[in-house]
Amino acid sequence: MSNHAGFSVRKRIESFGYAIRGMATLLSSQPNAWIHAAATLAVVCLALTLRLDRLDWALLVTSIAMVWAAEAFNSALEWLCDVASPEQHPLVEKAKDVAAAAVLIASIAAAIVGCLVMGPPLWAALSG
Repeated sequence: MSNHAGFSVRKRIESFGYAIRGMATLLSSQPNAWIHAAATLAVVCLALTLRLDRLDWALLVTSIAMVWAAEAFNSALEWLCDVASPEQHPLVEKAKDVAAAAVLIASIAAAIVGCLVMGPPLWAALSG
C-alpha cells in the first residue's frame, strides 16, 4: 500500500468538521431543510414502527440521502450564483430554478419510494 503525500489523520478529521459545519449552515439558513428534517424524522419513526426489512431500509435511506444531497447542492449553487452575479441575470435565474427543480424531483421520487415501501405494511397494520 502506498503512502499518499499530504495525507494526515488531522486533515481527514478537519474535513469532517467542514462537512458538519456545512450541515449546520444548511439547517440554520434554509427553511426547507427543516421540512426535510421533519419528513426524515417522520419516515424513520414510521419505518421503525413497521419493522421494515433491510432492503426497504436501504431504499428509504437512499431516498432520504438523495433529497438532502439535492438540497445541499441547491443551496450551494444559489450562494455561488449570488456571489458570482449579485445583480439579476436571466441565466443565473435559470440555474437557480433548475437547481430547485432537482430538489423537487428528488423529493417526489422519495415520496413515491416511501409510498411503495411503507404503503402495503401500513395498510395491513391499519386494516388488520
